[in-house]
Amino acid sequence: MFSLPEILAKLADPDREAPGDPELRELFERDQDDRRDGVLRDGGGGRDLARRARCMEKFAAGEVRSPGDYYHLAMVMQHGGLAEHYHLAFELSRRAADAGCRPARRLAAAALDRWLLHMGLPQRYGTQYVDTGGHWSLYRVDPVTTDAERAVWDVPPLAEALARAEEMNWADGPR
Repeated sequence: MFSLPEILAKLADPDREAPGDPELRELFERDQDDRRDGVLRDGGGGRDLARRARCMEKFAAGEVRSPGDYYHLAMVMQHGGLAEHYHLAFELSRRAADAGCRPARRLAAAALDRWLLHMGLPQRYGTQYVDTGGHWSLYRVDPVTTDAERAVWDVPPLAEALARAEEMNWADGPR
């Protein structure tokens, strides 16, 4: 059973000196392979579930130690379907970023935004898009967040996120 409070209670900061776990890296790479070109491959949902289960087994066994391990586990959890998955992805990626794993910065912003979207709240950074009846739009963004804050987390300015939504609508031709 997935218990976010219990997991967070056991979550320490990553060990900057620990070697990366090759199996976690492989699970991460398979996760990314299932999403090439932004499309989830047939059967990807079942493979996502199996990857999350294996990653959490490794976490429970104390085998998730390096900043890279935290990042790889965070990405797999980011592709879950529960608010708790997104929250854990945020906590893991934020800690990985704080420990020097640069790609984890953008993932932390995306995981937080996905969690906020899932909770029905405005996102902070502008990383999440929604399909509203065949039309893509940027999900609501908290206007308090600045482009300078986005830059700290390696997220493009809000104007670029809005332009991307328009590009997504033209990807298959005008609607």
